[in-house]
Amino acid sequence: MADAAHRIVELADHALSTPFPLRVRAWDGSEAGPPGAPVLVIRRRRALRRLLWKPGELGLARAYVSGDLDVDGDFYEALGLLSGLFWEREEGPAQGTAAAVRRTAGVLRDPANYRVARAALALAGPGLPPPPPPEELRRRTGIAHSRPRDKAAIAHHYDVGNDFYSLVLGPSMVYSCAVWEGERTTLEEAQSAKLDLVCRKLGLRPGMRLLDVGCGWGSMVLHAVEHYGVHATGVTLSTEQAAFARKRIAEAGLTDRIDIRVQDYRDVKDGPYDAISSIGMAEHVGSERYREYAQALYGLLRPGGRLLNHQIARRPLRDEESYHIDEFIDRYVFPDGELAPVGSTVARLEEAGFEVRDVEALREHYGRTLRAWVRNLEDAWGAAARATSAGRARVWRLYMAASALAFERNRIGVNQVLAVRTGPDGDPGMPATRTAWLS
Repeated sequence: MADAAHRIVELADHALSTPFPLRVRAWDGSEAGPPGAPVLVIRRRRALRRLLWKPGELGLARAYVSGDLDVDGDFYEALGLLSGLFWEREEGPAQGTAAAVRRTAGVLRDPANYRVARAALALAGPGLPPPPPPEELRRRTGIAHSRPRDKAAIAHHYDVGNDFYSLVLGPSMVYSCAVWEGERTTLEEAQSAKLDLVCRKLGLRPGMRLLDVGCGWGSMVLHAVEHYGVHATGVTLSTEQAAFARKRIAEAGLTDRIDIRVQDYRDVKDGPYDAISSIGMAEHVGSERYREYAQALYGLLRPGGRLLNHQIARRPLRDEESYHIDEFIDRYVFPDGELAPVGSTVARLEEAGFEVRDVEALREHYGRTLRAWVRNLEDAWGAAARATSAGRARVWRLYMAASALAFERNRIGVNQVLAVRTGPDGDPGMPATRTAWLS
């Protein structure tokens, strides 16, 4: 085992049918692979067992989250090179990952590659597959997207700790795509610009009633009340978010203008509202429940009321039936989260009765936002790990950096869809041009 890195690279070349693009540093101190490339540091043989038992992105993620595997060098470059092994030009993300798994697993099953499989097992060492890192959500009960299961899923992601999120998100405490107006724009300025863009699209005016679905830490309702004079209600399923938002609102002296509830959007019954914002929440709804979501929000709006739906979208597949949720994201980050093409979102909103008036793509803005969050996390790494756990901090670094690359490479997008509940005569109650209703 004095030259483990060379043997690992040789095995990877065989398994992937292409030269492994990263340099490898193994637990025995040996190195192999292309000079100058980012270094994949395999600290423990256990990392190989994780990959053998679960080939593909989930095995790599488990190895990284547990600390069995790390990267020395440009983290984004390393992720980009690795993602090239799982994505194929003619296939979408789900099929690309599945193809890589098939290639790797096929090498181990093919009798012609018995020697390679035997070498891989010898490198990995004896034993059953290691248990997943404790940050992984492994047990779920109840029907997907039922109220209890949705609440548990939200708690897994958002109740990580307000101190942790404060370090990552910064003072704005906004956990969605910012809008960057220039090269020198700060994260706080970009988040404020996004919130103001939402308010202007909704046509907010003093005295209006605003419902913010999935209100997070209260940033949207605070901005709308302070700058547009509305009365706002925010609903979230996260008890930690609600506590943080209420504290901010009390400190701002706005408790008489803002109501924060720990409540499922399906249980909101005090409409009609003049406007509804849903920013980064609809990804949690699920495709089977999306029509119910759209109908619920439609029913909560007055005629002429507007909905701003800000939502991440995936690219459509040639065969939509083959779509499956990314295992790493589902188990570690957003349990039960689902992405849909923007066309599907628009269709469901229109089926509920809305007229869609505008769709704006903000894909490039999300890549920059995620890189800013990763930078915040890396700059405060010790404090972030103490606020939650080293494994959880590694989960967030991995998912945010990988997501930044996915937005930048047009594998996923994010869109603001402005929809209106028209009056009985078809009047949308808004100007006919974007310039007019954004002024």
